[in-house]
Formats: sequence, C-alpha cells, structure tokens
Amino acid sequence: MSQFQGAKKVVRKYIKAFDEAKDEDLVKVLKAHTSDNYHWRGMHPFYEQEGAAAVVKSFWQPLKNAFSPLQRREDMFFAGANDCDDGQTTWVVNVGNFLGLFDEPWLDIPPTGKMVFLRYAEFHCVVDGKIVETAFFCDVLSIMDQAGHYPLPPMTGAAFIYPGPRTHDGLLFEEQNPDEALKTMEVLNKMIADLDELNKSGSYDCPPEVLAQTWNDDMIWYGPFGIGASYTIPRYQEQHQLPFRENLTDKVFNGHIARFAEGSYCGFFGWPNLTNKNKGGFLGLPKSDVKAEMRVVDIYRREGDKLAENWVYIDILYYLYQQGLDVLGRMREMKSK
Repeated sequence: MSQFQGAKKVVRKYIKAFDEAKDEDLVKVLKAHTSDNYHWRGMHPFYEQEGAAAVVKSFWQPLKNAFSPLQRREDMFFAGANDCDDGQTTWVVNVGNFLGLFDEPWLDIPPTGKMVFLRYAEFHCVVDGKIVETAFFCDVLSIMDQAGHYPLPPMTGAAFIYPGPRTHDGLLFEEQNPDEALKTMEVLNKMIADLDELNKSGSYDCPPEVLAQTWNDDMIWYGPFGIGASYTIPRYQEQHQLPFRENLTDKVFNGHIARFAEGSYCGFFGWPNLTNKNKGGFLGLPKSDVKAEMRVVDIYRREGDKLAENWVYIDILYYLYQQGLDVLGRMREMKSK
C-alpha cells in the first residue's frame, strides 16, 4: 500500500466511525483516530483547539445538536505530499456539504425547521497512522443566507448550493497515476506565481490573457457566500477578481500550510494566506485601515493542461471581525432586543 493510500485509509476509517458515532461517543471516537497532541483549526468563531475533547465541545457537538440528523455528502476526496515542506508530510482532504434539518439554533442563527446545506473542506495531516492536525473550513454565511438572515450587501456573484465536479470523478479512493499529480501541481504553482508577481508589481489590473495561461475559458469559480460564484474568465474578472484587486491594497502573500495534488485535483489552505487593507468597496463595505488577515481554502480540478473548476472558502466572518464588524455578535444583540 502506498503512502497516500495508507493515509486515505486512516481518514476513511475516521470519517466512517465518527459519522456513525452516538453523541456521547464522539470524544472517544475522535481520540481513537487522532494523536495525543491533536491540533484543530476552525473558522471564526471556533479558532484553534487542542485535543479531541475541546474540538467536540467547541464545534462538533453544537453542530450535531443544531442540524440533526447530520449527513456528510462528499464531492471530493484526495491526498498528496505537502508541497510546502518538500513532501515531508502527507495530507488528505475531503470536500462537500453537510446536510441536516435546522431544528436548533447554531451560533445563535435562528433555526428554520427545514433542511440546509453547510459546505465544508476538511484537511487532515496523517502521521504514523494517526491524524495529528486538522483544518476545518465551512461557510457560516451560507447558513445565515439559507435561514433568511444574510447580513452583508448584495453579492457580486451568484449564490446557490454549489455542485461537485462537472466530471463526477472527485472521490479518489483508489491509487492514482503520480504523473497526473505533477501536471496538476505545475499548473497550480504557475497560477500562484503569476498572481504573486501581479501583487508585487502594485498593479490592480489583471489582463485576461494572464489568467488564460492557467485557466480554461469556461472556468467556474465557486466563491464563498459574501462574494458568490462566477462562470467564464470575463465574468470571473468582473464579478470577483477585479473588485478584489481594485478594492484591497497592501496585499501580502503569507504562504500556505499545506498544498498538494493527486490526479487532476489539488488544493491548499493558509493560516493566514493573505493580509491586506480594504480601501473601500470590497464586500460593499467602507474603508478600513486595519491590515486584516484572510484565511483561505482553494480546491481545484484540472482539465487538460489548465484549471477548470475552483471551490473557494474564505473566513469572511473573521476578516470582518478584525475590522470591527462582529456579524454574529450583531445578530445576538438584535435577537435580544
């Protein structure tokens, strides 16, 4: 069994056991599949947690209480050697939606009594048969939107329940050709380098031919709620990339914690990926002098020699919180009056 297949087997066993566990057994099951120094990263307001008990208490138990029964619906699953540490660590990611009946409040978002979808990306670092580190990103704003409490100005892109890959081949449970991963990583790193050069140049513009070097013309960008999704290079630039470049200044790329590929799929996350200032206009909000952090996940599908689809998660609530806008706190205050 290859290194990647072994790591995938560890994560598959964890997912099956954890998703089937009774509430009173969640800590025991998580402990059984994680190391003693297990470290977990989550979006605002969950942040970083140490150990299985803290993770279950802060995130999993409230989630399962609110959305019951909770069903995991995976669209993508793959593993790879971490390009950020020269392949010293192996990571596994699963991406999709959690489905449940929203019968109890979650983060003080009022329940609807109806089914909701919580999109997520869950990264695991596997060492010696145990999960030692997890990064869990989910789209809290999408739940607020589904519950009728969307708190921000209108999105520039389209908002809907995002599908999985167009090719329906994102669950890489079996061994993959390593040459395909090399092709995917090469395209990804070129795209990152191209954008990094633009940031260093100070230019807010991005000629479409720059994107066309690494993106198919009919690309799809599934952005986080607050921004929305876009289709084709011209509409992606109009509805996200150019507003992002024009309305944010002092951009600094801080790197990634994990970046890896398998087959035609790849992904990364940072903590944070970027820092920048909102000069006014981004997310329809006024200027801020705060140099705020952005925690971002990108999952990609390559088609041919270019990228075709991109699923993006941004911890927008944390980004706003740093600038004095506590979206969840404001909801609590409104509810109490």
